[in-house]
Formats: sequence, C-alpha cells, structure tokens
Amino acid sequence: MKAGDELPPLEIEITRTLIVAGAVASRDYQDVHHDAELARERGSPDIFMNILTTNGLVGRYITDRLGGRAVLRKVAIRLGAPNYPGDTMVLRGTIASVTGDTAEVRVVGANGIGTHVTGTVTVTLAPEGAV
Repeated sequence: MKAGDELPPLEIEITRTLIVAGAVASRDYQDVHHDAELARERGSPDIFMNILTTNGLVGRYITDRLGGRAVLRKVAIRLGAPNYPGDTMVLRGTIASVTGDTAEVRVVGANGIGTHVTGTVTVTLAPEGAV
C-alpha cells in the first residue's frame, strides 16, 4: 500500500430498509429517516439516510477493502447530496499517505444526484497474526 493507490469501488443499493434500519440502530428517531409523508411535509422528496449510517458504511468500505488487519483510528466525513431509496451509492477511496503501519485514505461516495459523502479515514494495519 502506497500513496496514490486506489481502492476498488463498493456499490451500495440504497433501500428503505437500509435507511430505516440504520436510523433505528443508531437511535436516530428523526422522522425524516423513516416517515416518507412527514419527510415530504418538511420539504424532502422522500426519507433519507442519516450521517451515522453513512459513517458506518464508510468504515465498512475501508475494512472490507484493506482486510481483517485494518483498524479504524479516525473517520471524519462531511455529507452532501442525500441518499434516497432506490438510488445506488458508490464509495471510492485513494490512499493519501502512509507512515509506518498507518494510512490516511480519502473517501468519496456518490449517488445519482451528486456527491453524498467526502472524508478521510485514518487506519492502522495490525501486524500479521495479531488479529
């Protein structure tokens, strides 16, 4: 792994179940994450994914792509275009820097209407046999 390496993309289908389950699992009971009618009353075309679900998916992307030795140390993300049901988010990552066993990865997730998430993830790789 070296700076400039690109990680393989990950496509995630955005379903109502994923949005609602992520909100409930993170104890985010805000109605815009589970009630389409109330979301529309508040100006959104539909329910949309919360930041904690996105944060978890970014973490999953990094650990899936870097393997079982990857340990997340810091995840810093910013949301953009909402993730609505029926869309697909594609996560992509680029190794920004590597120092010893620690790497910083730039992550971008895009959907059909734009960039949903941008951020950086700091990760260490545990020594062989340590996990």
